[in-house]
Parts: sequence; structure tokens; C-alpha cells
Amino acid sequence: MNGPAAIKICGLKDAATVRGLDGMPVTHIGLVFAPSKRRVDAETAAELIAAARMIGARGGLPPKTVGVFVDPSMDELRAVLRHAPLDIVQLHGGETPAFCRAVKEELAVGVWKAFAAGDETERSAATRLQPYEGTVDALLADTAGGGTGRPFDWRLLRLYHKAAKAIGVPLFAAGGLHPDNVGELMRDYAPDGVDVSSGVETDGRKDLAKIRQFVERVTGR
Repeated sequence: MNGPAAIKICGLKDAATVRGLDGMPVTHIGLVFAPSKRRVDAETAAELIAAARMIGARGGLPPKTVGVFVDPSMDELRAVLRHAPLDIVQLHGGETPAFCRAVKEELAVGVWKAFAAGDETERSAATRLQPYEGTVDALLADTAGGGTGRPFDWRLLRLYHKAAKAIGVPLFAAGGLHPDNVGELMRDYAPDGVDVSSGVETDGRKDLAKIRQFVERVTGR
């Protein structure tokens, strides 16, 4: 991935917050359809997508919209997409390469696949990711369990980054990121993108001041 790191703000639930991102260099917004306190239904997602398309983010372009799912069926994805025209489907469960390919080809959306970072070696990281070559557009390394607000051992990013590069896709880092640690992550590990949710919240709600600070620490300005 060339250029500055991509920035995804995940778990958005209201149009006002989406509109508040106008002018920030955010590349993606995430809408959660998996069980979560940040879960939205398809109708709400449609409103948020419409709001996102009206703002100018990085380069004056609207951010891409990403739907987060865990082990969905094709029927579930079709039902959501009928109401909410997402740009990307992000898969966080045990979805196979064949399923990822089917989503990409049949539903005409981008596909990202998340992996829980654990105690991989270089060989095991490559073995995990290589089967997804040609079936996904990006990979995410996340803390096991997802949505924990805790980071994993960032040293594993070197293994995941190498394995992602080998199959020609960017790598996003997720899990436990916030304005006070993302600068260190970018300096020491330089992932292609970052994905944040609870780390830019106050009392369970997205905080535009924290989002702005997070973005500044990622971009270095």
C-alpha cells in the first residue's frame, strides 16, 4: 500500500458523528452488524452511509463504508446490502477463502478478513494468510475476541505484514488502539492502516475530539 496509512473509525451509530468527520483524513468508517453494543440495523446503516457520502474526508473524497460481520450467511449479507449499500464487508469469524471469494464475486463488494493475533511464527502466519490470496482486498490483525479494547503483541505485526505483502494486500492493525499509543505503533511497525473503535470514545460514545487527536497521531500532523 502506497501513501499515508488508511484510517478506519469503527462502531459508528449516528449520522451526526459521521458528519463530524467532514474534513478529517479518515478513509473508512465501520458499521457493526455483529452482536455488539455498537450494533446497527440495516436501516440505520443506510442513513449513516448516506451521511458518509455527503462529507469530504481524505483528499476531499467520502470515506468508504465497511460492514463488520462474524460468520454471516450469504442470505444475511444480501439482506443487509439490499438496504445498506456498503463498499466493503469485513469478516471476523471462521470464514473460509471460498466464502470470501463468493462474497466478493457474487455481491460485488470489497472483502476484508480479520485474524486474531496470537503466538504465530513466520511460517504459521504465512500458512494462515496464504489461502486467502485472491479472495480478499485487505487483512486485519486484531486482538483475540475482538472489541476487547486491549492491544495484542505488536511484534507479531512484522509477521503479518510480511505475509500480507506476499499475497498482495494491505494490513490493518486493530485492537486496543487510542490516541496515546497509535503514534508508537506507526513509528515502530508502520501498518498499512489502523482500525479504532473504543479508543476514541468517552462514556461509550464516539468523541470527535479524540478522533481528531487519533487522526493527527496517525498522520503526524
